[in-house]
Amino acid sequence: MTGVVARFPFRFDPVFRPMLALLGVRPATAWVAVTDRDLMIRYGPWRLRTDRDNVTAVELSGPYRWWRAIGPHLSLADGGATFGSSAAGGICLRFGVPVPALVPGGRPRHPAATVTIADPPALARLLAVADLS
Repeated sequence: MTGVVARFPFRFDPVFRPMLALLGVRPATAWVAVTDRDLMIRYGPWRLRTDRDNVTAVELSGPYRWWRAIGPHLSLADGGATFGSSAAGGICLRFGVPVPALVPGGRPRHPAATVTIADPPALARLLAVADLS
């Protein structure tokens, strides 16, 4: 990753670490990186990559119910992807053009992604989209 502006590690609730490790999601394999052009999410074997300009809004959210936040999830409410390692809170990133993330092959495409990084406000400030919620 050349041109990395910032990298944000996921926050891990200790009680969920063993289960997430079985999925390949560990601190070394879970992060959000932002470059001058791209936004990349790595969550164990799952990946999401989009143009930084495709992020149209951010929303700080949480705390969550653990069964809705821990692990990789598809939101039935809006079709967004969730990559969760903590119930404490996170950030929802909304996209102008939906992106693939949860399954190989490019479908379904997700209009948003929620990530439970350690410092959601810092990512929100870095992205600084006009529609900051």
